[in-house]
Amino acid sequence: MAESGVKFSSRWGFMLAAMGSAVGLGNIWRFTFMAGENGGGAFIFFYFLFIILLGIPCVIAMITIGRRGGRSPAGSTEALARAEGASANWKYLGWIAISIAFLALTFFSVVAGWVLAYLPISLSGAFAGISAEGSVALFNEVQASVWGMTFWHGVFMALTMWVVARGVQNGVEKTVKIMMPALFVILLTLVLYAAVAGDFRAALTFMFVPDFSRVSNDVVLLALGQAFFSLSVGGGGILNYGSYLDKQASIPRSAFAIAGANVSVDMLAGLAIFPIVFAFALEPAAGPGLLFVTLPVALGQMPGGLIVGTLFLLLVLFAALSTSISMLESTVSRLVEKPGASRLRMTLYAGGLAWFIGLGSVFSHNIWADFLPLNFIPMFEGATIFRIIDYFVVNNLILTSAFFITIFAGWVMSREATRDELGLGESLGYKLWLTVMRFVAPMGIFLVAAGTILSY
Repeated sequence: MAESGVKFSSRWGFMLAAMGSAVGLGNIWRFTFMAGENGGGAFIFFYFLFIILLGIPCVIAMITIGRRGGRSPAGSTEALARAEGASANWKYLGWIAISIAFLALTFFSVVAGWVLAYLPISLSGAFAGISAEGSVALFNEVQASVWGMTFWHGVFMALTMWVVARGVQNGVEKTVKIMMPALFVILLTLVLYAAVAGDFRAALTFMFVPDFSRVSNDVVLLALGQAFFSLSVGGGGILNYGSYLDKQASIPRSAFAIAGANVSVDMLAGLAIFPIVFAFALEPAAGPGLLFVTLPVALGQMPGGLIVGTLFLLLVLFAALSTSISMLESTVSRLVEKPGASRLRMTLYAGGLAWFIGLGSVFSHNIWADFLPLNFIPMFEGATIFRIIDYFVVNNLILTSAFFITIFAGWVMSREATRDELGLGESLGYKLWLTVMRFVAPMGIFLVAAGTILSY
């Protein structure tokens, strides 16, 4: 095993890296536009419910699998299955988790490229006095530039590769120790600004007063998918980082801290964005372009908008980078397990391939905008490659992976193995977690997914 024995230098390093894996574009970009598109409070209610009932137990399971296996996601599931006398084919569960992280990286890098493209625009003062029509035109112009989007997508991927190539302690850990505290400081600053300059009451009502008439099978599925995606459930990031965690650290406490940080960023992001949206009578259901179309209009009319807008873009960039690092690391960790594999070379291979596949998402916004390969399927009607990959990863692969992770942790791993890792003995807490893994989580995931499929 090429990198056996690699660990974070401290538990704090693990916590920040794991938080970075969970806290990212899924919170600031995707959570806000998903909540905006799906009725606000009702979506957030189910999102919270799934975080508590399913998300946290699944994060505990993933860290347990990762630390017990001590390898990449695929290496850990294979080794643990063999140790329990189960089929070595469980390695494919690890490969699914790696695939989720890798595919998500291909389109998240494109969104992060938008952020990089907007940074010089914001610094130039171009948002000052911009109209709604002008903001739409600006976003369309950024997306229409094939070479521009390709370049910024490449810059972001290069940043991610640079960190991962430096290794776990010198690259991943050192980077998140700077970025994660900075992310929280910037986010809190923006929330305070929004509370003064925006319509905070309207934002609170939208986010925390649920309108259950807006609830459908789709909303419930999207809330579950967002909860899992936001926590990196089913993906390779947490599974992989778990393998770098020392044996003395408490897995349950770590999982609760990761989920707490994740939900905190969700709520703070909403409280930073929606007050501004409502103060300027903008549309919360603006979709993926919410950050890039509606906010420049508001920021361009606000005192200090240039500084605030630039800070916000830096916030989104840090969030994107903290997640992309874990996504690429989960793939590289598997590749470097091969004898003679070089971390630098494997990082270049994996990152280069992710960048190349991501060109499909780049072209979805310009030269392939009318290419709708699955238009004959109702749920993909009108969907470009970008939206197809997003939907497939978040609402199909993640749920599949999460379902089998619960089966693996609950039924394949022995009670002795999970008790040893969790350090809870035969306590009520352990019994509750095991019940969730064996029955509640798999049944809940299955019913939500089945109900959505049958609704089409």
